[in-house]
Amino acid sequence: MTEHLLQFFKAMAHESRLRIVGLLAQGERSVQELATLLDLREPTVSHHLAILKAEGLVTVRADGPTRWHALDVAALERLTRKVLEPHGVTEAPPEPVRWDEKVVQGFLDAEGRLKVIPASRRKRAVVLRWLMDGFAPDHRYREAEVNDILQRKHWDSATLRRELVGHDMLAREAGVYWRLPESAWKDGA
Repeated sequence: MTEHLLQFFKAMAHESRLRIVGLLAQGERSVQELATLLDLREPTVSHHLAILKAEGLVTVRADGPTRWHALDVAALERLTRKVLEPHGVTEAPPEPVRWDEKVVQGFLDAEGRLKVIPASRRKRAVVLRWLMDGFAPDHRYREAEVNDILQRKHWDSATLRRELVGHDMLAREAGVYWRLPESAWKDGA
């Protein structure tokens, strides 16, 4: 519902379209009439009418070579009721996709595995953070376990292991690895 309302308001947020709606509220008009009344070119009027038609606010009736455009008052009334309904506008907008989620998705294949390790340090840090979801805090991992976790996401576990240690995400001592607190992680910038 919210998306539909946004499209409606975008469509109506243009002076020429508002003027067209006002003229069509008085009765049917052809593109030629509207162009003359609004002092616009016919292609411009047609463009604005197409946007209004896409929103369901304008209907078209053919009469020989002339196409008559009319305001769909019932559609406008339905939309007005939806806008005025208490829950019509208050529903939460969809959560925007965060930049880091977009970065990770851009490096994954259809199976959710890394296609490549990012060359950009900033993007690599984002992908490394994503990889850290596989490591529990307060758990000690043997190198073979670390490799197993990483190879589920990319074949080159040695490079990823070194990167995680280098970004202070994992610590290593005597072949044993553990997750460091996020406050210690380097961001790669």
